[in-house]
Amino acid sequence: MPRPKKPRFVSGYPTIAAFVPQGVPITGEVMLSVEELEAIRLSDFEHLDQESAANLMQVSRQTYGRILFTARGIVGEALVTGKALKIAGGDYTMRRGGRRHRGRGRRGRMGGQE
Repeated sequence: MPRPKKPRFVSGYPTIAAFVPQGVPITGEVMLSVEELEAIRLSDFEHLDQESAANLMQVSRQTYGRILFTARGIVGEALVTGKALKIAGGDYTMRRGGRRHRGRGRRGRMGGQE
């Protein structure tokens, strides 16, 4: 039996829940979890190194690297293929003492297109 996932710490719930391409037909949708968005925010927006970002999320550097790799793949898929990008779910805890949210398992590609 696999060991349970530790929750990842995030700074807050995103104010934007989805990005949808304009001017082209939507070819499906992909889901980005809240902790995957947090990994992108810390590395690509805040320009933190992986060790510092992993400490903020209270995960190992290797786990952070896996989260970031997966997140960038999901965002890349949405941009290249014209899929809607929805942000929701995951297994995270708010860093500032907010509520904990338990996810519904892995939310990768959706919309019936693998």
